[in-house]
Amino acid sequence: MTIRIITLGCKLNFAESSALMNELVSRGHRRAKKDEEADVVIVNTCTVTDTADQKDRQAIHRARRENPNAKLIVTGCYARLKPKEIADMVEVNKVIIKREDIFQQAVSRDDRTRCFLKVQDGCNYFCTYCAIPYARGRSRNPSISFLIEEAEKAIKEGAKEIVLTGVNIGDFGRSTGENFIDLLSELDNMPIESPFRIRIGSVEPNLLSDDIIDLVARSKHIAPHFHIPLQSGSDRVLKIMNRHYDTALFSERVAHIRQVLPDAFIGVDCMVGVRGETQECWEEYVKYITALSVSQLHVFTYSERAGTRMLSMDLPIVSMKERKERSKALHRISEQKLQAFYAEHLPSPATVLWEAKNDHGLMYGFTENYIRLSRPYDKTLVNTFTSVMQ
Repeated sequence: MTIRIITLGCKLNFAESSALMNELVSRGHRRAKKDEEADVVIVNTCTVTDTADQKDRQAIHRARRENPNAKLIVTGCYARLKPKEIADMVEVNKVIIKREDIFQQAVSRDDRTRCFLKVQDGCNYFCTYCAIPYARGRSRNPSISFLIEEAEKAIKEGAKEIVLTGVNIGDFGRSTGENFIDLLSELDNMPIESPFRIRIGSVEPNLLSDDIIDLVARSKHIAPHFHIPLQSGSDRVLKIMNRHYDTALFSERVAHIRQVLPDAFIGVDCMVGVRGETQECWEEYVKYITALSVSQLHVFTYSERAGTRMLSMDLPIVSMKERKERSKALHRISEQKLQAFYAEHLPSPATVLWEAKNDHGLMYGFTENYIRLSRPYDKTLVNTFTSVMQ
């Protein structure tokens, strides 16, 4: 049969879709070509926001229009949270819900240069605004030895950068009695002669210890690139959210990174418009984030998720208009921070991993500290490291 997988949402979803396609191909099926009608279409969904749910439904409608005779299967986080809603859609033939107590390994090898390695799944935190623990289940992981085998295999097959992905990767070890810093150390010390990089995905600030930061600072292969969820710059809102840290701890983490890795890229997740984010809290938030020495903000607008505890809390509600305005404000701050980071580090010597050709006859790549560079396309440089003056 010909198979098409449509993936929405995070890098973890893409890694899982890639693993699923590889499994289906190994069983004799074929990936559908770009303009070919597939026999089976699988839609791997996301449910992080109401907008994500809407995009899921749009993708299902479009998949049926483009593949009118296909068997259409829906899976993923949206399917787990709202299976009946999806099953009632006339386009859908079947809804598949993954068992939450099983760790399903996933490695995305679709991009020969970069490989997304799933090291953890699920979350035990139950933040008041978030539905992901209900969709993904409790925190769980495979063993370090298994992940080392997967990473070594990916590199031998041509990957030059391994990106660690999961729902809450800093919580690694709950299933095996191991811990995240040991995983990083083992990956950094893999006995591989060819050059490679390890890039760490999002790590909660309370789990990003100084020891982990120091390991990255002295490592041979781990990129000086951190992605840390902040979500709010107001301590009052962080308590409402049931986050496991305050702004003081977050500032300590950023300060330690800047002390031992002054050139590191620091990306920060920021949410706006949650219930309880009063004007006073918002002003605290803006003041805090403006002064924080980070490189870029990833801004998300709050949307109400069924079943989450925040909906039962007696809190002032931020209007949709105001949520959008606050989002725009943080996007402006983010752009200022990103341009400042680039200005500080251009030009300077770096190592870039060249990836692909874009629409303008150029190829692009990223430095170890996540600065995107481009140059005239040269096929011989694709999937290679070169030293540059960025």
